Amino acid sequence: MNTRFLVLLFIISLPFSLTDCARNPVTGKKEVALMSQAQEQALGDQSDPQIVAAYGLYEDQKIQQFINQKGIQMAQVSHRPELKYTFKVLDSPVINAFALPGGYVYFTRGIMAHFNNEAEFAGVLGHEIGHITARHSVKQHTSQLLGNLGLFAGVIVSPAFRQFAEQASQGLGLMFLKFGRNHETESDQLGVEYSTKIGYDAHEMAGFFETLNRLQAKAGVSLPDFLSTHPNPADRETKVHTLADEWQTKYPQSKRVNRDLYLKMIDGMIYGDDPKQGFVEDGKFNHPELLFEFPIPNNWQLQNAPTMVQMAPQDGNALMQFTLSQEQTPGAAANKLVQDAGLQVIERQNTQINGFPTVVLLTDQIVEAQNGQAGGTNRILSYFIQYGNFIYVFHGMSAQENFNNYVGTFKSTMTKFNKLTDQDKINKKPTRIKVVRVQQPGNLKDVLKDFGVSSNDLEELAIVNGMQLADQIQSGTHLKVFTQEVN
Repeated sequence: MNTRFLVLLFIISLPFSLTDCARNPVTGKKEVALMSQAQEQALGDQSDPQIVAAYGLYEDQKIQQFINQKGIQMAQVSHRPELKYTFKVLDSPVINAFALPGGYVYFTRGIMAHFNNEAEFAGVLGHEIGHITARHSVKQHTSQLLGNLGLFAGVIVSPAFRQFAEQASQGLGLMFLKFGRNHETESDQLGVEYSTKIGYDAHEMAGFFETLNRLQAKAGVSLPDFLSTHPNPADRETKVHTLADEWQTKYPQSKRVNRDLYLKMIDGMIYGDDPKQGFVEDGKFNHPELLFEFPIPNNWQLQNAPTMVQMAPQDGNALMQFTLSQEQTPGAAANKLVQDAGLQVIERQNTQINGFPTVVLLTDQIVEAQNGQAGGTNRILSYFIQYGNFIYVFHGMSAQENFNNYVGTFKSTMTKFNKLTDQDKINKKPTRIKVVRVQQPGNLKDVLKDFGVSSNDLEELAIVNGMQLADQIQSGTHLKVFTQEVN
Protein backbone atom coordinates (compact mmCIF):
# COMPACT_ATOMS: atom_id res chain seq x y z
CA MET A 1 0.00 0.00 0.00
CA ASN A 2 1.36 3.43 -0.87
CA THR A 3 0.34 7.07 -1.22
CA ARG A 4 -0.25 6.75 -4.96
CA PHE A 5 -3.70 5.31 -4.40
CA LEU A 6 -4.97 8.67 -3.09
CA VAL A 7 -5.46 9.80 -6.67
CA LEU A 8 -7.39 6.75 -7.87
CA LEU A 9 -10.91 6.88 -9.21
CA PHE A 10 -13.07 4.08 -10.46
CA ILE A 11 -12.68 3.53 -14.16
CA ILE A 12 -16.00 4.63 -15.60
CA SER A 13 -17.16 2.72 -18.63
CA LEU A 14 -17.66 4.83 -21.70
CA PRO A 15 -21.13 4.86 -23.28
CA PHE A 16 -21.21 2.04 -25.77
CA SER A 17 -23.73 1.36 -28.48
CA LEU A 18 -24.28 -1.59 -30.77
CA THR A 19 -22.65 -1.16 -34.14
CA ASP A 20 -22.93 -3.14 -37.32
CA CYS A 21 -21.62 -6.65 -37.61
CA ALA A 22 -17.90 -6.77 -38.23
CA ARG A 23 -15.37 -9.48 -38.93
CA ASN A 24 -13.19 -10.62 -36.07
CA PRO A 25 -9.58 -9.81 -37.05
CA VAL A 26 -8.35 -13.22 -35.85
CA THR A 27 -11.11 -15.66 -36.79
CA GLY A 28 -12.50 -13.81 -39.79
CA LYS A 29 -16.02 -14.59 -38.55
CA LYS A 30 -18.77 -12.00 -38.46
CA GLU A 31 -19.82 -10.87 -35.00
CA VAL A 32 -21.71 -8.04 -33.38
CA ALA A 33 -19.21 -5.31 -32.44
CA LEU A 34 -20.12 -3.67 -29.13
CA MET A 35 -17.63 -0.86 -29.55
CA SER A 36 -15.71 0.71 -32.35
CA GLN A 37 -11.93 0.78 -32.56
CA ALA A 38 -12.04 4.43 -31.53
CA GLN A 39 -14.05 3.49 -28.43
CA GLU A 40 -11.59 0.71 -27.61
CA GLN A 41 -8.77 3.23 -27.78
CA ALA A 42 -10.68 5.72 -25.64
CA LEU A 43 -11.30 3.08 -22.94
CA GLY A 44 -7.63 2.17 -22.82
CA ASP A 45 -6.59 5.83 -22.78
CA GLN A 46 -8.97 6.48 -19.89
CA SER A 47 -7.84 3.47 -17.85
CA ASP A 48 -4.08 3.70 -18.26
CA PRO A 49 -3.37 6.77 -16.06
CA GLN A 50 -5.24 5.20 -13.16
CA ILE A 51 -3.37 1.91 -13.43
CA VAL A 52 -0.07 3.79 -13.47
CA ALA A 53 -1.23 5.89 -10.49
CA ALA A 54 -2.13 2.75 -8.56
CA TYR A 55 1.01 0.70 -9.15
CA GLY A 56 3.59 3.15 -10.39
CA LEU A 57 6.05 2.32 -13.14
CA TYR A 58 9.15 0.26 -12.54
CA GLU A 59 11.81 2.67 -13.70
CA ASP A 60 14.44 0.68 -15.59
CA GLN A 61 15.39 2.06 -18.97
CA LYS A 62 16.91 -1.12 -20.39
CA ILE A 63 13.87 -3.23 -19.48
CA GLN A 64 11.48 -0.61 -20.88
CA GLN A 65 13.44 -0.44 -24.13
CA PHE A 66 13.34 -4.23 -24.36
CA ILE A 67 9.57 -4.57 -23.98
CA ASN A 68 8.98 -1.65 -26.36
CA GLN A 69 11.18 -3.26 -29.00
CA LYS A 70 9.66 -6.74 -28.68
CA GLY A 71 6.14 -5.38 -28.31
CA ILE A 72 6.29 -3.26 -31.46
CA GLN A 73 7.93 -6.10 -33.39
CA MET A 74 5.19 -8.51 -32.33
CA ALA A 75 2.40 -6.02 -32.97
CA GLN A 76 3.54 -5.75 -36.58
CA VAL A 77 3.03 -9.49 -37.17
CA SER A 78 -0.27 -9.57 -35.27
CA HIS A 79 -3.76 -9.46 -36.71
CA ARG A 80 -4.17 -5.77 -35.79
CA PRO A 81 -0.92 -4.00 -36.65
CA GLU A 82 -2.73 -0.70 -37.12
CA LEU A 83 -3.40 -0.19 -33.40
CA LYS A 84 -1.27 2.13 -31.29
CA TYR A 85 0.31 -0.27 -28.79
CA THR A 86 1.73 0.78 -25.41
CA PHE A 87 3.86 -1.47 -23.19
CA LYS A 88 4.65 -0.80 -19.52
CA VAL A 89 6.29 -2.49 -16.51
CA LEU A 90 4.43 -1.89 -13.25
CA ASP A 91 6.12 -1.64 -9.86
CA SER A 92 4.29 -4.58 -8.29
CA PRO A 93 5.56 -7.88 -6.86
CA VAL A 94 2.36 -9.68 -7.94
CA ILE A 95 3.10 -12.16 -10.72
CA ASN A 96 0.85 -10.86 -13.46
CA ALA A 97 0.48 -9.59 -17.00
CA PHE A 98 -2.68 -8.13 -18.49
CA ALA A 99 -3.96 -6.12 -21.42
CA LEU A 100 -6.57 -3.42 -21.88
CA PRO A 101 -8.48 -2.32 -24.98
CA GLY A 102 -6.68 0.11 -27.23
CA GLY A 103 -3.36 -1.75 -27.25
CA TYR A 104 -2.24 -1.34 -23.63
CA VAL A 105 -0.12 -4.25 -22.32
CA TYR A 106 1.28 -4.40 -18.77
CA PHE A 107 3.86 -6.63 -17.10
CA THR A 108 4.60 -6.48 -13.38
CA ARG A 109 8.18 -6.66 -12.15
CA GLY A 110 6.97 -9.78 -10.31
CA ILE A 111 6.40 -11.70 -13.52
CA MET A 112 9.52 -10.26 -15.17
CA ALA A 113 11.58 -11.66 -12.28
CA HIS A 114 10.16 -15.16 -12.91
CA PHE A 115 10.94 -15.32 -16.63
CA ASN A 116 14.24 -17.06 -17.35
CA ASN A 117 14.70 -16.16 -21.00
CA GLU A 118 13.36 -13.91 -23.73
CA ALA A 119 11.30 -16.72 -25.26
CA GLU A 120 9.19 -17.15 -22.09
CA PHE A 121 8.55 -13.42 -22.04
CA ALA A 122 7.65 -13.43 -25.75
CA GLY A 123 5.07 -16.18 -25.27
CA VAL A 124 3.24 -14.24 -22.55
CA LEU A 125 3.58 -11.01 -24.55
CA GLY A 126 1.92 -12.75 -27.48
CA HIS A 127 -0.80 -14.08 -25.19
CA GLU A 128 -1.66 -10.57 -23.98
CA ILE A 129 -1.52 -9.03 -27.47
CA GLY A 130 -3.81 -11.88 -28.50
CA HIS A 131 -6.49 -10.64 -26.09
CA ILE A 132 -6.37 -7.31 -27.90
CA THR A 133 -6.23 -8.59 -31.46
CA ALA A 134 -9.05 -11.10 -30.93
CA ARG A 135 -11.13 -8.29 -29.35
CA HIS A 136 -11.80 -10.31 -26.20
CA SER A 137 -12.19 -7.12 -24.19
CA VAL A 138 -14.90 -5.94 -26.58
CA LYS A 139 -16.89 -9.15 -26.12
CA GLN A 140 -16.55 -9.21 -22.34
CA HIS A 141 -16.78 -5.63 -21.18
CA THR A 142 -20.50 -5.43 -20.45
CA SER A 143 -20.65 -8.42 -18.11
CA GLN A 144 -17.09 -8.97 -16.95
CA LEU A 145 -15.87 -5.62 -15.62
CA LEU A 146 -15.17 -6.59 -12.01
CA GLY A 147 -13.53 -4.78 -9.10
CA ASN A 148 -10.01 -6.04 -8.45
CA LEU A 149 -10.24 -6.19 -4.67
CA GLY A 150 -7.20 -8.37 -4.25
CA LEU A 151 -8.87 -10.94 -1.99
CA PHE A 152 -6.75 -13.95 -1.25
CA ALA A 153 -6.06 -17.06 -3.24
CA GLY A 154 -6.79 -19.94 -0.90
CA VAL A 155 -9.06 -17.94 1.40
CA ILE A 156 -12.77 -18.22 0.69
CA VAL A 157 -14.13 -14.88 1.82
CA SER A 158 -17.86 -14.37 2.14
CA PRO A 159 -19.48 -12.77 -0.95
CA ALA A 160 -21.12 -10.39 1.50
CA PHE A 161 -17.69 -9.15 2.56
CA ARG A 162 -16.84 -8.57 -1.06
CA GLN A 163 -19.99 -6.50 -1.41
CA PHE A 164 -18.96 -4.35 1.52
CA ALA A 165 -15.43 -4.06 0.17
CA GLU A 166 -16.77 -2.67 -3.09
CA GLN A 167 -18.86 -0.10 -1.25
CA ALA A 168 -16.16 0.83 1.27
CA SER A 169 -13.54 1.36 -1.41
CA GLN A 170 -15.52 3.60 -3.75
CA GLY A 171 -13.03 5.84 -5.50
CA LEU A 172 -10.14 3.52 -4.68
CA GLY A 173 -10.70 0.43 -6.83
CA LEU A 174 -9.45 -0.58 -10.26
CA MET A 175 -11.44 -2.54 -12.80
CA PHE A 176 -10.04 -5.25 -15.01
CA LEU A 177 -11.52 -7.54 -17.62
CA LYS A 178 -11.74 -11.23 -16.72
CA PHE A 179 -11.69 -13.56 -19.69
CA GLY A 180 -13.28 -16.97 -20.01
CA ARG A 181 -11.43 -20.20 -20.74
CA ASN A 182 -12.18 -20.10 -24.48
CA HIS A 183 -10.66 -16.65 -24.77
CA GLU A 184 -7.65 -17.67 -22.72
CA THR A 185 -7.09 -20.75 -24.86
CA GLU A 186 -7.31 -18.65 -28.02
CA SER A 187 -4.76 -16.23 -26.57
CA ASP A 188 -2.43 -19.12 -25.78
CA GLN A 189 -2.65 -20.10 -29.45
CA LEU A 190 -1.92 -16.55 -30.54
CA GLY A 191 0.96 -16.33 -28.09
CA VAL A 192 2.57 -19.33 -29.78
CA GLU A 193 1.91 -17.91 -33.26
CA TYR A 194 3.15 -14.41 -32.59
CA SER A 195 6.26 -15.40 -30.62
CA THR A 196 7.19 -17.92 -33.32
CA LYS A 197 6.76 -15.32 -36.06
CA ILE A 198 9.32 -13.03 -34.42
CA GLY A 199 11.82 -15.86 -34.11
CA TYR A 200 11.38 -17.31 -30.60
CA ASP A 201 11.06 -20.93 -29.51
CA ALA A 202 7.45 -21.16 -28.30
CA HIS A 203 8.22 -24.37 -26.41
CA GLU A 204 9.66 -22.08 -23.73
CA MET A 205 6.19 -20.59 -23.23
CA ALA A 206 5.00 -24.06 -22.27
CA GLY A 207 7.86 -24.37 -19.81
CA PHE A 208 6.78 -21.17 -18.07
CA PHE A 209 3.40 -22.75 -17.35
CA GLU A 210 5.26 -25.26 -15.17
CA THR A 211 6.59 -22.31 -13.15
CA LEU A 212 3.02 -21.05 -12.78
CA ASN A 213 1.89 -24.50 -11.71
CA ARG A 214 4.56 -24.62 -8.99
CA LEU A 215 3.65 -21.13 -7.83
CA GLN A 216 0.02 -22.20 -7.60
CA ALA A 217 1.02 -25.06 -5.34
CA LYS A 218 3.21 -22.87 -3.14
CA ALA A 219 1.19 -21.42 -0.26
CA GLY A 220 1.09 -17.67 0.12
CA VAL A 221 2.22 -16.75 -3.39
CA SER A 222 0.22 -14.15 -5.32
CA LEU A 223 -0.97 -15.82 -8.50
CA PRO A 224 -1.23 -14.25 -11.93
CA ASP A 225 -4.70 -13.09 -12.82
CA PHE A 226 -4.72 -14.93 -16.12
CA LEU A 227 -4.03 -18.27 -14.38
CA SER A 228 -7.35 -18.41 -12.54
CA THR A 229 -9.56 -18.75 -15.61
CA HIS A 230 -7.18 -20.80 -17.74
CA PRO A 231 -7.36 -24.52 -18.34
CA ASN A 232 -5.24 -26.64 -16.04
CA PRO A 233 -1.57 -25.50 -16.38
CA ALA A 234 -0.43 -29.04 -17.16
CA ASP A 235 -3.00 -29.29 -19.99
CA ARG A 236 -1.89 -25.91 -21.30
CA GLU A 237 1.72 -27.02 -21.31
CA THR A 238 0.93 -30.06 -23.45
CA LYS A 239 -1.19 -28.08 -25.90
CA VAL A 240 1.36 -25.31 -26.26
CA HIS A 241 4.13 -27.83 -27.01
CA THR A 242 1.93 -29.28 -29.77
CA LEU A 243 1.18 -25.84 -31.19
CA ALA A 244 4.85 -24.89 -31.04
CA ASP A 245 5.75 -27.98 -33.08
CA GLU A 246 3.16 -27.04 -35.70
CA TRP A 247 4.31 -23.43 -36.03
CA GLN A 248 7.98 -24.40 -36.17
CA THR A 249 7.27 -26.48 -39.27
CA LYS A 250 6.27 -23.16 -40.90
CA TYR A 251 9.09 -21.15 -39.28
CA PRO A 252 11.92 -23.69 -38.77
CA GLN A 253 14.42 -20.96 -37.83
CA SER A 254 12.33 -19.82 -34.85
CA LYS A 255 14.43 -21.38 -32.12
CA ARG A 256 15.75 -18.31 -30.29
CA VAL A 257 15.73 -18.49 -26.45
CA ASN A 258 18.29 -15.90 -25.24
CA ARG A 259 18.57 -16.96 -21.61
CA ASP A 260 21.79 -15.17 -20.70
CA LEU A 261 20.75 -11.91 -22.40
CA TYR A 262 17.50 -11.86 -20.46
CA LEU A 263 19.12 -12.64 -17.11
CA LYS A 264 21.70 -9.90 -17.65
CA MET A 265 18.88 -7.45 -18.28
CA ILE A 266 17.01 -8.17 -15.01
CA ASP A 267 20.15 -8.37 -12.86
CA GLY A 268 19.48 -6.03 -9.91
CA MET A 269 15.66 -6.00 -10.25
CA ILE A 270 13.71 -5.62 -6.99
CA TYR A 271 12.15 -8.94 -5.99
CA GLY A 272 9.07 -9.30 -3.81
CA ASP A 273 7.73 -6.47 -1.69
CA ASP A 274 9.50 -3.16 -1.94
CA PRO A 275 9.86 -2.08 1.72
CA LYS A 276 9.00 1.50 0.90
CA GLN A 277 5.50 0.27 -0.03
CA GLY A 278 5.08 -1.62 3.24
CA PHE A 279 6.31 -5.02 4.46
CA VAL A 280 5.67 -7.67 7.11
CA GLU A 281 8.30 -8.41 9.75
CA ASP A 282 8.17 -9.64 13.35
CA GLY A 283 4.40 -10.11 13.19
CA LYS A 284 3.75 -6.51 12.15
CA PHE A 285 2.98 -4.61 8.98
CA ASN A 286 5.50 -1.77 8.71
CA HIS A 287 5.45 1.24 6.41
CA PRO A 288 8.81 3.08 6.40
CA GLU A 289 7.64 5.96 4.20
CA LEU A 290 4.40 6.75 6.03
CA LEU A 291 6.01 5.72 9.34
CA PHE A 292 3.34 3.52 10.86
CA GLU A 293 3.05 -0.06 12.09
CA PHE A 294 0.32 -2.41 13.29
CA PRO A 295 0.26 -6.08 14.36
CA ILE A 296 -1.11 -8.91 12.23
CA PRO A 297 -3.30 -11.56 13.93
CA ASN A 298 -1.61 -14.93 14.37
CA ASN A 299 -2.27 -17.35 11.50
CA TRP A 300 -4.03 -14.70 9.40
CA GLN A 301 -2.95 -14.16 5.81
CA LEU A 302 -2.12 -10.67 4.63
CA GLN A 303 -2.15 -9.17 1.18
CA ASN A 304 -0.65 -5.76 0.51
CA ALA A 305 -2.61 -4.51 -2.50
CA PRO A 306 -2.13 -1.11 -4.13
CA THR A 307 -5.35 0.28 -2.66
CA MET A 308 -5.47 -1.46 0.70
CA VAL A 309 -4.01 -4.01 3.07
CA GLN A 310 -6.29 -6.98 3.71
CA MET A 311 -6.08 -9.70 6.34
CA ALA A 312 -8.18 -12.81 6.78
CA PRO A 313 -8.11 -16.17 8.57
CA GLN A 314 -7.90 -19.24 6.36
CA ASP A 315 -11.59 -20.10 6.84
CA GLY A 316 -12.61 -16.70 5.48
CA ASN A 317 -15.17 -16.08 8.25
CA ALA A 318 -13.76 -12.63 8.99
CA LEU A 319 -11.94 -9.91 7.13
CA MET A 320 -9.91 -6.85 8.09
CA GLN A 321 -9.11 -4.03 5.69
CA PHE A 322 -6.75 -1.12 6.14
CA THR A 323 -6.81 1.83 3.78
CA LEU A 324 -6.82 5.62 3.54
CA SER A 325 -9.75 8.01 3.42
CA GLN A 326 -9.76 11.08 1.21
CA GLU A 327 -11.73 12.99 3.84
CA GLN A 328 -10.08 15.64 6.02
CA THR A 329 -11.20 14.44 9.47
CA PRO A 330 -12.03 11.11 11.14
CA GLY A 331 -15.62 12.23 11.64
CA ALA A 332 -16.08 13.12 7.98
CA ALA A 333 -14.59 9.79 6.93
CA ALA A 334 -16.99 7.92 9.22
CA ASN A 335 -19.97 9.89 7.90
CA LYS A 336 -19.05 9.15 4.29
CA LEU A 337 -18.72 5.42 4.94
CA VAL A 338 -22.14 5.23 6.59
CA GLN A 339 -23.70 7.12 3.70
CA ASP A 340 -21.94 5.30 0.86
CA ALA A 341 -22.35 1.78 2.25
CA GLY A 342 -25.85 2.27 3.69
CA LEU A 343 -24.81 1.15 7.16
CA GLN A 344 -26.91 1.09 10.35
CA VAL A 345 -24.97 2.76 13.17
CA ILE A 346 -25.04 0.87 16.49
CA GLU A 347 -22.36 2.79 18.40
CA ARG A 348 -20.12 5.78 17.69
CA GLN A 349 -17.30 7.03 19.90
CA ASN A 350 -14.68 9.79 19.74
CA THR A 351 -11.42 8.67 21.37
CA GLN A 352 -7.65 8.52 20.90
CA ILE A 353 -5.40 5.65 19.82
CA ASN A 354 -1.82 6.13 21.01
CA GLY A 355 -2.41 9.88 21.01
CA PHE A 356 -4.05 10.00 17.57
CA PRO A 357 -7.62 11.42 17.29
CA THR A 358 -9.92 8.53 16.39
CA VAL A 359 -13.56 7.82 15.65
CA VAL A 360 -14.74 4.28 16.44
CA LEU A 361 -17.82 3.08 14.63
CA LEU A 362 -19.84 -0.12 15.12
CA THR A 363 -22.32 -0.74 12.32
CA ASP A 364 -24.50 -3.37 10.68
CA GLN A 365 -24.87 -3.95 6.97
CA ILE A 366 -27.94 -5.73 5.67
CA VAL A 367 -26.97 -7.98 2.78
CA GLU A 368 -29.68 -8.93 0.32
CA ALA A 369 -29.78 -12.44 -1.12
CA GLN A 370 -28.51 -12.47 -4.68
CA ASN A 371 -27.08 -14.84 -7.29
CA GLY A 372 -28.00 -17.86 -5.20
CA GLN A 373 -26.21 -16.49 -2.12
CA ALA A 374 -28.19 -16.19 1.10
CA GLY A 375 -28.65 -12.78 2.64
CA GLY A 376 -27.79 -11.81 6.18
CA THR A 377 -26.18 -9.13 8.30
CA ASN A 378 -22.53 -8.16 8.52
CA ARG A 379 -21.33 -6.49 11.70
CA ILE A 380 -18.44 -4.08 11.11
CA LEU A 381 -16.04 -2.43 13.53
CA SER A 382 -14.30 0.60 12.00
CA TYR A 383 -11.52 2.82 13.33
CA PHE A 384 -10.82 6.18 11.64
CA ILE A 385 -7.42 7.38 12.86
CA GLN A 386 -5.88 10.79 12.16
CA TYR A 387 -2.10 10.53 11.93
CA GLY A 388 0.03 13.12 10.17
CA ASN A 389 -1.70 14.37 7.04
CA PHE A 390 -3.87 11.30 6.51
CA ILE A 391 -6.94 9.55 7.87
CA TYR A 392 -6.17 5.84 8.22
CA VAL A 393 -9.13 3.47 8.25
CA PHE A 394 -9.51 -0.05 9.64
CA HIS A 395 -12.58 -2.20 8.99
CA GLY A 396 -13.10 -5.52 10.78
CA MET A 397 -16.12 -7.50 9.69
CA SER A 398 -17.82 -10.84 10.12
CA ALA A 399 -21.33 -12.22 10.02
CA GLN A 400 -23.31 -10.75 12.90
CA GLU A 401 -23.66 -14.12 14.62
CA ASN A 402 -19.86 -14.64 14.58
CA PHE A 403 -18.80 -11.11 15.44
CA ASN A 404 -18.08 -11.74 19.13
CA ASN A 405 -15.57 -14.42 18.11
CA TYR A 406 -13.49 -11.85 16.24
CA VAL A 407 -14.03 -8.47 17.89
CA GLY A 408 -11.12 -9.00 20.28
CA THR A 409 -8.81 -9.78 17.35
CA PHE A 410 -10.01 -6.69 15.48
CA LYS A 411 -9.36 -4.44 18.45
CA SER A 412 -5.96 -5.97 19.14
CA THR A 413 -4.80 -4.87 15.68
CA MET A 414 -6.60 -1.55 15.45
CA THR A 415 -5.73 -0.20 18.90
CA LYS A 416 -2.04 -0.97 18.36
CA PHE A 417 -1.69 1.19 15.27
CA ASN A 418 1.31 3.35 16.09
CA LYS A 419 4.21 5.40 14.80
CA LEU A 420 7.09 3.39 13.33
CA THR A 421 10.34 4.31 15.09
CA ASP A 422 12.56 1.26 14.54
CA GLN A 423 15.41 2.58 12.37
CA ASP A 424 16.24 -0.89 11.04
CA LYS A 425 12.73 -1.15 9.62
CA ILE A 426 12.66 2.44 8.41
CA ASN A 427 15.92 1.87 6.51
CA LYS A 428 15.17 -1.68 5.32
CA LYS A 429 16.54 -2.43 1.87
CA PRO A 430 14.64 -4.38 -0.79
CA THR A 431 15.61 -7.86 -1.91
CA ARG A 432 17.01 -7.87 -5.44
CA ILE A 433 17.77 -10.42 -8.12
CA LYS A 434 21.49 -11.06 -8.49
CA VAL A 435 22.71 -13.09 -11.46
CA VAL A 436 25.74 -15.27 -10.71
CA ARG A 437 27.88 -17.59 -12.82
CA VAL A 438 28.35 -21.18 -11.67
CA GLN A 439 32.01 -22.15 -11.25
CA GLN A 440 31.72 -25.77 -10.12
CA PRO A 441 29.08 -28.18 -11.52
CA GLY A 442 26.66 -29.94 -9.20
CA ASN A 443 22.96 -30.20 -8.41
CA LEU A 444 21.06 -26.94 -8.03
CA LYS A 445 20.69 -27.32 -4.27
CA ASP A 446 24.43 -27.65 -3.68
CA VAL A 447 25.27 -24.92 -6.20
CA LEU A 448 22.93 -22.46 -4.49
CA LYS A 449 24.40 -23.32 -1.10
CA ASP A 450 27.86 -22.60 -2.50
CA PHE A 451 26.61 -19.07 -3.21
CA GLY A 452 25.55 -18.69 0.42
CA VAL A 453 21.81 -19.19 -0.15
CA SER A 454 19.96 -20.03 3.06
CA SER A 455 17.91 -23.21 3.35
CA ASN A 456 14.73 -21.11 3.63
CA ASP A 457 15.28 -19.68 0.14
CA LEU A 458 16.26 -22.85 -1.73
CA GLU A 459 12.82 -23.94 -2.96
CA GLU A 460 11.78 -20.40 -3.86
CA LEU A 461 14.96 -19.87 -5.87
CA ALA A 462 14.44 -23.20 -7.62
CA ILE A 463 11.05 -21.90 -8.82
CA VAL A 464 12.44 -18.48 -9.70
CA ASN A 465 15.11 -20.19 -11.82
CA GLY A 466 12.60 -22.53 -13.44
CA MET A 467 14.49 -25.57 -12.17
CA GLN A 468 14.31 -28.39 -9.64
CA LEU A 469 16.74 -28.62 -6.72
CA ALA A 470 17.96 -31.99 -8.01
CA ASP A 471 18.74 -30.66 -11.51
CA GLN A 472 22.38 -30.95 -12.54
CA ILE A 473 23.92 -27.55 -13.26
CA GLN A 474 26.93 -27.14 -15.53
CA SER A 475 29.78 -24.74 -14.88
CA GLY A 476 29.27 -21.45 -16.70
CA THR A 477 25.48 -21.49 -16.16
CA HIS A 478 23.96 -18.23 -14.98
CA LEU A 479 21.52 -18.41 -12.06
CA LYS A 480 19.43 -15.97 -10.04
CA VAL A 481 20.05 -15.57 -6.32
CA PHE A 482 18.81 -12.98 -3.82
CA THR A 483 20.79 -10.05 -2.48
CA GLN A 484 20.19 -6.79 -0.64
CA GLU A 485 23.18 -5.14 -2.22
CA VAL A 486 22.75 -2.40 -4.80
CA ASN A 487 24.51 -3.14 -8.07
